[in-house]
Amino acid sequence: MFTKSIAVEYGRHNIRANCMCPGLVETPMTQGLIADKKVATKILEAYPMGRFGKPEDIAYGCLYLASDESSWVTGTALTIDGGYTAM
Repeated sequence: MFTKSIAVEYGRHNIRANCMCPGLVETPMTQGLIADKKVATKILEAYPMGRFGKPEDIAYGCLYLASDESSWVTGTALTIDGGYTAM
């Protein structure tokens, strides 16, 4: 709701506000969790795409939101989670 509030408040100034909602991404921070094959297998059961995200998966969403192609996009949450929230 904070993102939507900012979008409404500052849209008239041509300022866009969006947020990213990533799923579990393979990074040094999640390395220990993913290293445990039993745990990783259980977690992946909740991801329809059957894999963890990569940093570039999230980066491409950020790139879109920062580009002119999204010039009319504001007040949205871009979920990049391999289908996790669709389950």
